[in-house]
Amino acid sequence: MSEFLAMGGYGGYVWSAYAIFFVVLAADALAPQLRRKRVLRDLRGRLKRQQSRGGESQ
Repeated sequence: MSEFLAMGGYGGYVWSAYAIFFVVLAADALAPQLRRKRVLRDLRGRLKRQQSRGGESQ
């Protein structure tokens, strides 16, 4: 098993490449969700400010 993980001396490069790939994949999956939350929060804030000014449009 350790020979498989070492991969002929290249294990460090191979496994770090896998780790980086999965980190980037996770970030790519989470980014739209975080962006959606931020946009919704901004829109709620704008709506609240607009309503507090008496409903006048910009």
